[in-house]
Amino acid sequence: MIVVDGYSLTLGKFKDILETVPFTIADQSLEKVQKSFDFLDDFSKKKVIYGINTGFGPMAQYKIDAEDQISLQYNIIRSHSSGLGNYLEEPYARAVLFNLLHTMIRGFSGVHPELIDLLQEMYQRHITPCIPMHGGVGASGDLVQLAHVALGLIGEGEVFYKNEVQSTEKVFKAVGLNPFQLKIREGIAVMNGTTAMTAVAALNILKAQAALEWSLALSVMLNEMMEAYGDHFSEGLNRVKRQNGQQIIAQAARRFSGDGTLMQSREQALYQRNVESEYIEHKVQEYYSLRCIPQILGPIYDTLLNVAQIIENELNSTTDNPIVDVEAETVFHGGNFHGDYISLEMDKLKLVMTRVCMLAERQINYLMNSNINQRLQPFINRGKLGLNFGFQGIQ
Repeated sequence: MIVVDGYSLTLGKFKDILETVPFTIADQSLEKVQKSFDFLDDFSKKKVIYGINTGFGPMAQYKIDAEDQISLQYNIIRSHSSGLGNYLEEPYARAVLFNLLHTMIRGFSGVHPELIDLLQEMYQRHITPCIPMHGGVGASGDLVQLAHVALGLIGEGEVFYKNEVQSTEKVFKAVGLNPFQLKIREGIAVMNGTTAMTAVAALNILKAQAALEWSLALSVMLNEMMEAYGDHFSEGLNRVKRQNGQQIIAQAARRFSGDGTLMQSREQALYQRNVESEYIEHKVQEYYSLRCIPQILGPIYDTLLNVAQIIENELNSTTDNPIVDVEAETVFHGGNFHGDYISLEMDKLKLVMTRVCMLAERQINYLMNSNINQRLQPFINRGKLGLNFGFQGIQ
């Protein structure tokens, strides 16, 4: 059982929860949610607060009468539930739902505790709002994507349930859940933030970390298969370049290979005996795609480390607007919903994952090309050359 409190969620815990490890919400977090709602309920009377008694965006200068303020919250949800294209795959949508819950329990959004209860019920019962991929722009947060989540909370729209897309109203009735009745600002509180892009980013970085591990393992195996010299993974070589990722990748390669026992020793092959032949059959230095693994995967490791830290920070942030601060006894207006922290890290992630793919392509080419590897039949062809084609088509 993982206890979540809005402040200490790691990517590891996030992954475990999404893979069905049960969680519970810390008591102090639920108390904060209640205090935040109670404070906002009192503080918002006779004060102008964005999104409670004003319009939204360019229409924020228009004051909303008290009798229309709840309708305002429903209107913003329904008007922005305008996404297009395919739905996010269910695992991503569940990640969004959980991240929204996790953000709300920090107690800076002024939402009613019943909203937390419904978010938890929907997540645990695998009732997942259908979220279209296209429509949000990120500069104002995930307005469109999160509007579709909010639509599900009020019992409208569609959800994933029992491996199919169903009407939210139908599913709620079947399981005995009541749609959430909006109170003060739950409409804009759910919609205005980076919880969707952050959840997607979190799954992306977890997959990228796994891809890096596979790339390293397969690169070491390729060096072993080709009986390459092992000194390009050595501690002595890599420590003189003062880059953290390179040294960690080299250390991991040595650990994976058992200190290179399946690779050749340069000491034994070239240093401890006289080489009299004018042509050395075995390459003195391997191709970059074998020899430069620490130098290629090292900066990728460092980048992923930084990306992961930014995403973890965002997972444990309040990205709503305005911010309800009970301790300061005020409501702050600003732009915590702005998506640049996540979008810039995803740009970096895209670049380095392209590099992982480029390395894989060069290594595949090395295996396929007998003129380069000088060990295997063309395209690793075990049949009759010309009649059979090995992995030519697959490459």
